[in-house]
Parts: sequence; structure tokens; C-alpha cells
Amino acid sequence: MTRTLADWLAHSESLHPKTMDLSLERVQQVRAAMGLRFDVPVITVAGTNCKGSTCSMIEAIALAAGYRVGLYIKPHLVHFEERCRVNGAPVAAESLDEDFQAVEDARGEVALTTFEFSTLAIAHRLAREPLDLVILEVGLGGRFDAVNAFDADCAVITSIDLDHTEFLGPDRESIGREKAGILRTGRPAIVSDPVPPQSVIDHATEIGADLWLMGRDFNHQGDRQQWGWSGRGRRYHGLAYPALRGANQLLNASGAIAALESLRERLPINAQAVRRGLASVDLPGRFQIVPGQPALVLDVAHNPQSVAALALNLDQMGYFPRTFAVFGAMRDKDLAGVMARIAPLIEHWHLTDLPLPRAASAAELADTLAALPGGGGGSTHATPSDALAAALAAADPTDRIVVFGSFYTVGGVLKQGLPRLKAPHQA
Repeated sequence: MTRTLADWLAHSESLHPKTMDLSLERVQQVRAAMGLRFDVPVITVAGTNCKGSTCSMIEAIALAAGYRVGLYIKPHLVHFEERCRVNGAPVAAESLDEDFQAVEDARGEVALTTFEFSTLAIAHRLAREPLDLVILEVGLGGRFDAVNAFDADCAVITSIDLDHTEFLGPDRESIGREKAGILRTGRPAIVSDPVPPQSVIDHATEIGADLWLMGRDFNHQGDRQQWGWSGRGRRYHGLAYPALRGANQLLNASGAIAALESLRERLPINAQAVRRGLASVDLPGRFQIVPGQPALVLDVAHNPQSVAALALNLDQMGYFPRTFAVFGAMRDKDLAGVMARIAPLIEHWHLTDLPLPRAASAAELADTLAALPGGGGGSTHATPSDALAAALAAADPTDRIVVFGSFYTVGGVLKQGLPRLKAPHQA
């Protein structure tokens, strides 16, 4: 019997009493029962922030070089099938039925979480495609993440900061140790965090991974017009800046190039592919500026490090008389730390409920805001789209609205398509 994607997701949610069960044994058991493996190079990408940008840059460069590429990226903004891309496009929802069924047939009595179930289904979908490269974004941590059931030919670790501390540990060293669990003996380990935790370096050394460190094994330099990358015996000059905006995107681009360079013997690329790929890369919700009046900025920044980067990027945009925030986030985040990083830029907050039990309510966010010195005024709303509508009603054409926080916040304003704002004062 054919099931819809919604049916499969509902079914997978009923299989395990926990939404998160950090271990690999069950996923490895079902993967083995499925006979699931990749016969092409696999790149895995872990980190606290910048994973999605790095994955998308690797994908874009490889596509520009003429390779067939499969990408597992998460979470989605609006539609689940955004998580599985083949040659740059999401797969059709109905095409995943066979893949979810393959997991169901193989699991027997094994209770998988919905994340584990869907990870195996998407891996199965990618494995039956005629691909040249598979890119897998790691979810929470690394060592026990379901993606780590697959051995990477190259592993990338992006920026590391405090997030999910209840699962990964209280400091960067603990979290770095968990992220480093994706590294493999004798295989490239690309670390694009310019100041990585020592635990990452120690683990790579202990297992004999081929460690590529930012600033030692690869680097970038440039001016306002163009930039260049240098690595182990290879240089690229005259590169345009990545199409993804933000002060941290050169670090991500440098890590993406290093990952592909480490696989040069199997997947050679040239400078033109790097240029074309970085110029065409697209990833919604990462400092995405939507033209209109007022200006609209969408960003899934939801921890202090990523929100600090968002604040820097906003500060460099130019002059706007006022900035309105639409914000919603999970209760387990450092909400005070997140809001404090950007509060000096915000004139008024529009705080929103989100449709998840673990989400902080708009009222809880308002309480957090009230406790901050100079936090500014705030109003509460039932949905992100309601919050955006209220911000638009209060804004002038020359103002700016930033929608940030959880993927559900940004996704909530994208459900009806990309908003094109026109302040009522223009009517």
C-alpha cells in the first residue's frame, strides 16, 4: 500500500518513546539489514553553525564542475522534501515512499526515532541515484548522530559554540569532542573553525585522521573586490565573493573548497567551477535579504554565536531608521544570551508562538526580554506570519524587519511564498 509522506512521518513519530535517543547501534543495525552503502565519495559536515552554508557551497561547486550530487540537509524550512536534494533540486515527496518502505521492511522490531527513520530513508533515496558525490549534513553533535552510521571519505567540522549543552556537554571542548566523532582514520578532516577546541585536534591526532586546519593547511585572503584561497599545493585567485551574504561566509567557502581539494584524485575541480559554484549558491534563510519596503532579512540564527554574526551583518547593511524583530525559538536555547546579542539594534520585538511543545511561548520570550537591560518593547503573537504582519503595520518604508530564530520562525513566514513587503504608509 502506497503511503503519503505525511503518513510516513506520522508513522515514524510513533515508533520510539523519545524524540531523541543518542546512540548509533540501532541505526547501524537497520542500515546493515538494508544493505545500504554508497559507492561514491561521501562528505559529512558537522558543527554548531554554518553547516548548511558549507554543504550548499560544496554542492554548488561540484555541480558547476559537472558532477551529479546528492545532498541531505536539514532541517527544512517549509516542506520536508527540502532535506533531500538531487542535482540541486528537492526530490518529489511521493518519490520517497519506496525509501521509507525499505526502512520499515528492514527494521523489524527495532524502534527508531523519526530522525533516524527519515535519515535512513533519505540515504536510501540517494543511494539509488546515479551520483558522483553524496553530502550528508550531521544533525545534533556527531559521534551518536544517525549520519555517523555512514563512513565519510572526508569530514568537515565548521564553527563550534555552545548549543544543545544538555546532550553534548557544558563547554566547547566537550562539544568539540562530540563533533569530532565523525572523523575517520586516514581520511581528510577539514576544520574550518579558525580557533577549534583542542579536543578536535587531539581526537584527529589520536585516530590518525588527515587533519586540515584553517590557517595552517588552507587559508583565504582578499580585498573588497575579490578573494583567493590557498591550500596544500593549490591556489585559486580572482574569486568572487559567495552569493550567500554574511561576514562568516569566506570561512565556510574556504572549508568547502578544502573538502573538495582533499578528494581531488577522485573528484577534480577547476577554478572556473569554484567561481561559478560560489556565485550561484543559494540557501534560503541564511542572512537572506528580500527586496521591498521595508527591507526584510530572514535568518535561522538561534544561538549566541550565530546571532552575534547576524547582528554584525545587520550593522554593516547601512542606515535604517528603525529595525523590527520577529523572533521565535526553542525553550532549551540560551534565550537571554541570544536576545542580548542583538537587542541594541532592535526598536521593537514581535515575539511569536511556534507549533512545537519544546518551543518557548511568546509570553516566555516577553518575560526574557523584560529582564534584559534596554531590551526594548515587545508584543506577542500566535504565529510568525501574524508577527510579521504586525511588524509591517508598524514599519515605515525606510525601516527594516528581521525575522530570526528557529527554522519554524523563518519557515512560518515562508509558507505562502517569499514575502514582498510594501508598508501601508506607501498606499
